[in-house]
Amino acid sequence: MSNSSPNPENNYDPAGSTQMFRAFVDEQPPPAQVQRAQGRSRAGLVIGVIVVLVVIVGVVALAMK
Repeated sequence: MSNSSPNPENNYDPAGSTQMFRAFVDEQPPPAQVQRAQGRSRAGLVIGVIVVLVVIVGVVALAMK
């Protein structure tokens, strides 16, 4: 069994790894990255609505023939 402890004296510190995990989880992305993500989701929403409207118009057109 391998020992993945970073401490050579085998004094494993669970608080150290917890702190690293919390730092990773709590890290906020840069504001520019958040803004790009919001822009992509908004563009996806607009494209989705347009596709749904085209499908509905197509179904209505086929039903009226």
